[in-house]
Amino acid sequence: MSEYLLEMKNITKTFPGVKALDNVNLNVRKGTVHALMGENGAGKSTLMKCLFGIYEPDGGEIFLEGKKASIHSARQAMDQGIAMVHQELHPIRFRSVMENVYLGRFPGHMGVVDHKVMYEKTKALFDDLELDVDPLALAGEQSAAILQMMEIARAVDMKAKIIILDEPTSSLSDREVDHLFKIINRLRAQGVAFVYISHKMKEILEISDEITVMRDGTYVGTWPVTDEKGEKLTIDFIIKQMVGREMTNQFPPREGKPSDDVVLKVENVCSPLKKSFQNVSFELHKQEILGIGGLVGAQRTEFVEALFGLRGIASGEILLNGARYTNKSPGFAKSRGLALLTEERRATGIFGILPILENTVIANQRSYAHFGVLNDGRRKTDADAECKKLNVKTPSLNTLIQNLSGGNQQKVLIARWLLTNSDILILDEPTRGIDVGAKYEIYNIMLEQIAQGKSIIMISSEMPELMGMSDRIMVMCEGRVTGFLNKGEYSQEKIMAFATQFAGRKDSTAA
Repeated sequence: MSEYLLEMKNITKTFPGVKALDNVNLNVRKGTVHALMGENGAGKSTLMKCLFGIYEPDGGEIFLEGKKASIHSARQAMDQGIAMVHQELHPIRFRSVMENVYLGRFPGHMGVVDHKVMYEKTKALFDDLELDVDPLALAGEQSAAILQMMEIARAVDMKAKIIILDEPTSSLSDREVDHLFKIINRLRAQGVAFVYISHKMKEILEISDEITVMRDGTYVGTWPVTDEKGEKLTIDFIIKQMVGREMTNQFPPREGKPSDDVVLKVENVCSPLKKSFQNVSFELHKQEILGIGGLVGAQRTEFVEALFGLRGIASGEILLNGARYTNKSPGFAKSRGLALLTEERRATGIFGILPILENTVIANQRSYAHFGVLNDGRRKTDADAECKKLNVKTPSLNTLIQNLSGGNQQKVLIARWLLTNSDILILDEPTRGIDVGAKYEIYNIMLEQIAQGKSIIMISSEMPELMGMSDRIMVMCEGRVTGFLNKGEYSQEKIMAFATQFAGRKDSTAA
C-alpha cells in the first residue's frame, strides 16, 4: 500500500507553442494540506486541471491510493473522490444555494426532485460546517466567502478524499480566512487531503504540512513545512525556489516624492444608496500613490467605480485639475485621463474569447482608426511592446486570453490601460492572485508611471502592499473615510483601528 493518497508521476502537457508541464511530480499524503506554489504561468492550475479531468495529460500517470486512475472528465474525477474549488467562482446565480450544492445529483425519485429532502440535507450540511446561510437564498446574492464554503460543502457531501483549493482566500476577510482554516483543519483530521494553491506566504506556512514548488512547467522540489528538528521553512527560501533567484526586497525603492499639485479633489461625495459610500473627501497629488485600505464591505470598490462612471453619485463635488468633473460614463472618464483596473478580472476585465491582441488594445481602439479602418500594424506593434514590458508569458498575441494564467491575464489588463496614457490610474487589487515575481514587476511599472508624472489610486487588501507602495493611505469603513496615514506613520494596528471604526458613531475613536 502506497504511503500517498495521490501520486502524479511525470505529467506532461503541451499546448500550441508552449510546453505547460514537463514531467511534473506531485505526491500528497492522506489527512494533509499540501501547498502547490510557483510563479504565474508555472503550471500549477494546468496540473490541477489534469488531475480534475479538465485537461487530458499528454504523458505521465496518476495513482489514487496506490491504484492507477483513469480520469478523462470532471465527472470521473468527482466519482473517484476528487473535488476542485476554482479561484473564479461561477455559481448558477439565479438558483438557490441548495440547488447549487446538489447540482447534477438532486435527491428524488423517478426524475422528480425532492426539494424538502434537498433543503434538509443542505441545512444539516451547513450546520455541521457552522455556515449561517438559508439554503433557499439565491446563490447570486451571496458573498465570495459563502460561495466558496458552498463549494466546500458540496465536496464534503460528495465524500471527497482530495479537495483542490485554488487561491481560496483571495477575496476573504481575516475572519472568513479563520473560519475556512477551521473547516480545513477539521476535515484534515478526518483524513481528507487538500492541494492548496496560494501566493500568500504566511498563510501557506500557517496551514500547510508540505510544499511543492513548480517553475516554468517543471517540478522543483517538495519540502515539509516543519522539519524533524522543528524548524520551519522561511519565506525567503520559498521565494528563491519559485523564482530561481534571491529577492532581497519585496518592494522596489521609491525615488522622489509626490508633488504639491492637486490633480483630483473629492469633496463630500455620496452614493444614491444609503448603505454605500457617503461623504467621501480627499485630495490626490501629482506623482502620488494614494492607497485605500479597509475591510470587506468598506465600499472602496463601489467608490472608485463611481469615480469612473460605473455607478451613480447623488451629491458632492469632484474637481479634476481644478475643473469640475462629472462621472457621466466610463467613456467620459477615459477621455478625461482616468483609467480603472477592475477588481474582478474575469467578470469585468478580460474578454475571454478574444486574443491577447484585442484585449490589450481595446481601450485605445479609436486611436488606431483612420476613416473607419484600423491600422492593424500599429495595434500589433503597441500591444507587443506593452506585453513585453510587462513580461506577459504567451506563445503569441493571437493566444486567447482565457488560456493564460491569472497573473498573466492581469498583466495584459495593466498593459491595456498603460496604452491609454492616462494621467490617473485607479488600480483595484492590482496584484490579487499574483506571485511575488510578477508583483515586483507590477510595482516597478507603477513607479515608472509615477516618474512620468502620473498619479495612482490603489485599493489593496494586503497590508504589506498597502504600506510598501503607498505614499499616503486613506482608510474606509462601511462607506466612510475614517482616517489618513502618512508614510512613517504606518502600522497594521493603526490601519486596522481605522478599518474597524464606524464613522457614523459619535463615540468612534481611532488609534
